[in-house]
Amino acid sequence: MFERVREWLRDVYVGELRQSLELTPDHVAVIQDGNRRYARERGLDPSDGHAHGAETTEDMLHWCSDFDITEVTLYTFSTENFSRPDEELIDLFDLIEDRLYSFADADLVHQNEVSIHGLGEIQRLPDRVADAVAYAEAQTQQYETLKLNIALAYGGRNELLRTAQRLTHEVADGELEPDAITAETIGDRLYRQPVQDVDLVIRTGGDERTSNFLPWHASGNEAAVYFCTPYWPEFSKVEFARAIRTYEAREHSWQETQFRRALSLVRAVTQSEYRRQTQLVQRLQDQLSRETATRFMNSVSGGTDTATDDTEVQQGSSVPND
Repeated sequence: MFERVREWLRDVYVGELRQSLELTPDHVAVIQDGNRRYARERGLDPSDGHAHGAETTEDMLHWCSDFDITEVTLYTFSTENFSRPDEELIDLFDLIEDRLYSFADADLVHQNEVSIHGLGEIQRLPDRVADAVAYAEAQTQQYETLKLNIALAYGGRNELLRTAQRLTHEVADGELEPDAITAETIGDRLYRQPVQDVDLVIRTGGDERTSNFLPWHASGNEAAVYFCTPYWPEFSKVEFARAIRTYEAREHSWQETQFRRALSLVRAVTQSEYRRQTQLVQRLQDQLSRETATRFMNSVSGGTDTATDDTEVQQGSSVPND
C-alpha cells in the first residue's frame, strides 16, 4: 500500500515538473555509472548490477518519449573497460549481446519507432557482439522518432584521433582540400552514424566528471551537465526530470546572458554612433561658421574693391585719350 502511494506521489511530482518545463533537450547523453558498486553493496555479482542497469535503460526509452527527446546516447562500454578481468568482460559481453537482440525485437522499440546505432570501435568487440549491433541497426533502420546510440568500445580522444588521421590521409591522397575541412566535416565523420550536438549530459553514481564522453558534440556545444548520486540501476524518472529542469535553467540563463550581451553591444554601438554623429554635427557647425565668416569677409572686402574700381573708372573717363 505504502509503495503504491509513493509511486503515485512520484508520478504526480514528475507530471508537475513536465508541465512546468518550457524547454526540453533534443539530445541527451548518459554516463551509466555505478552498476558494479550497486551490486557490491548488495552482495551481488557485477553481472547482476549490469542486468539491473539494463532494466533502467529500458525504462529510459519511455521517459525520452514522455519528454519529447529525439536522441539519446548511452555510454555502455568504454575503451578503458577492456582492462577489466576476463570473467567480468565475458559476462558483460553476454549481457550487451542479449540486450541488443532483445531491443531490436522489442515491441517497445518498434511502437516508439526507435532506431538503434552503435558508436565506437565496434571492430574491437567480439564478433558475436558486433553481429548483435549489426542486427539491431538493420531491424530498426527505418525509424526516425527516437535515435538510440549505444557507445561501445568508445573513447572520445580515440575517436578524434582516428578522424584526424583519416582526414590527413584524404588530404595527402588529393581526395580532400585542406580548406574544405570544416566543423561540419569533422562532425559528420566522427562516428559510424552522424549524431546531433549534445544538449544535456547526465552522469549517475556520484562522480562529477564527463570521462571523455562525446567531447566534440558535448563539450563543443557547451552542453548542460547533471551529476547525481544514485547508481544507474537506481536512476529514476524523478531524477531524469530534475536533469531536464537543470538543462532548462541553464538554457534560460544562457539566453539571458546572450540577450544582455546583445543589449550591451547595441547600447555601445548606439552610444558610439551618437558620439560620432555629435562630433560630425559639431564639425559641420564649425565649418559652416568658418564659411559664413569667410563669405562675410569676402563680401566686405569685395564691396570696397568695387567702389574703388568705380571711382577709378570715373576719374579715368575725364582724362582725354591720347
